[in-house]
Amino acid sequence: MYTYKFRLFFDEVEDFVRDYELLADQTFLDFHDIIIQSIGGLDGRELASFYICDSKWSKIKEITLLDMDDAEEEENHRQIPKITMEEAVLSDLIDDPHQRLIYEYDFLNLKTFFIELLKFSEANNNSVYPRCTASTGEMPNQENLSRKDGFDFSDLTEEDDEGENEDYYSEEDLESLNDDIEF
Repeated sequence: MYTYKFRLFFDEVEDFVRDYELLADQTFLDFHDIIIQSIGGLDGRELASFYICDSKWSKIKEITLLDMDDAEEEENHRQIPKITMEEAVLSDLIDDPHQRLIYEYDFLNLKTFFIELLKFSEANNNSVYPRCTASTGEMPNQENLSRKDGFDFSDLTEEDDEGENEDYYSEEDLESLNDDIEF
């Protein structure tokens, strides 16, 4: 049996890196579980997906935590094929010695991680897999994550909404408008 060694990056934190080793016959659900265990701040209660990518990080295939297909989506001939993490075996989908993956967690407060296959090698019989072999950097609190558009919604207060419900027309203006409309 052989193992895959992956490196995971989180571009929101400069020095955030995790290295993982998984057996070739383990699933993407095993990979998801070890990511959740090794990264403080991810509680495992949110939806997540892996994406098999090409060398330019373009998404080729989606691997979802849950099967969320519906008939309407099938009719629309979705562009990216899907499979669930539980049924997706690593060796069935990793076919490039420098395979790239994207891992997206919590779609409402999206966290995107970039993963690269570093190497594959013989498994160590004395080791338990999957495992996190290196960990640098910490996941910031949600409030500390920078927004890509630079706008901080927490700065808004109720005072900013003052005047939102102001009358733009007087009653006389509205009556004259109604008089001009022929029914």
